[in-house]
Amino acid sequence: MTGIIALQGGGPFVANDELDARLVASAVFAGRTGRVVVLPTADAFEHPERLVVAAMKWGERLGFEVEPLMVMRRAEALDEAAAEVVRAAKAVYLVGDQPLHLRSVLKNTPVWTALAEVVSLGGVVAGCAGSAAALCDPMVDPRGGAFTLGLGLVSGVALVTESESWSPERLHRTLALANTPVAILPTGSALLRCAAVWERVGQMEVRGDLV
Repeated sequence: MTGIIALQGGGPFVANDELDARLVASAVFAGRTGRVVVLPTADAFEHPERLVVAAMKWGERLGFEVEPLMVMRRAEALDEAAAEVVRAAKAVYLVGDQPLHLRSVLKNTPVWTALAEVVSLGGVVAGCAGSAAALCDPMVDPRGGAFTLGLGLVSGVALVTESESWSPERLHRTLALANTPVAILPTGSALLRCAAVWERVGQMEVRGDLV
C-alpha cells in the first residue's frame, strides 16, 4: 500500500483547503490515531507558534484533529517518542520556509524514518513552500537559487515554491543551473505523487519530464 506525497507551492493552512480535505480523506489509518500531525520545524527561527495557530483553525474549519509536534532541533528529531507520534498519524504536514534547517534537523533521524513509513502504509506526507522543496532531492538552495542535497523523499525533481515571489532574473538563473526537472509552483498549486504516478493540481510549469 502506498500513500501520497503532496508538494504544495505555498499558503499553508489557508490556500489549499479543497486539496487538503481530499488528501486527509484519502489517507489510510487502520490501527493509527487518525490525527493530522503538523511539524513547523522549518520556521524554528521565525514564529512557529503562528503556524500552529493557523493549523488549529484549519483543523477546526475542515474537521481534522490536529496535533502540533514541536520538533525544532535535531535532538528532538532523534527522540523515539516524537517518531511514534508521527508514525501514528494518518497525515503529516511539514510547514515553514527554511528548508536548510528542516534538512539539518530531520535527515537520518527516527522522525524522518517515521515520515517515510507513513507514506509506505497509505498515509499522507505533505510539505508546503520551503518545506516542500526540502522533501525533494535536489533542493533549491534559498541562499542563491543553486541546487543542493535535499531530504530525498522524492528524487529527480526540484521545486521553485511560492514562485510568484521570484523575480524573472532569479528564476532564470536557477533554471539555467538545473540538470534535473524543475516544477515551478505558485501558491495554491501542488504536485502529488502516489507510487510512480504524478498528479498536477492548479496552475504550474514543469521544466523537464517527471519520472
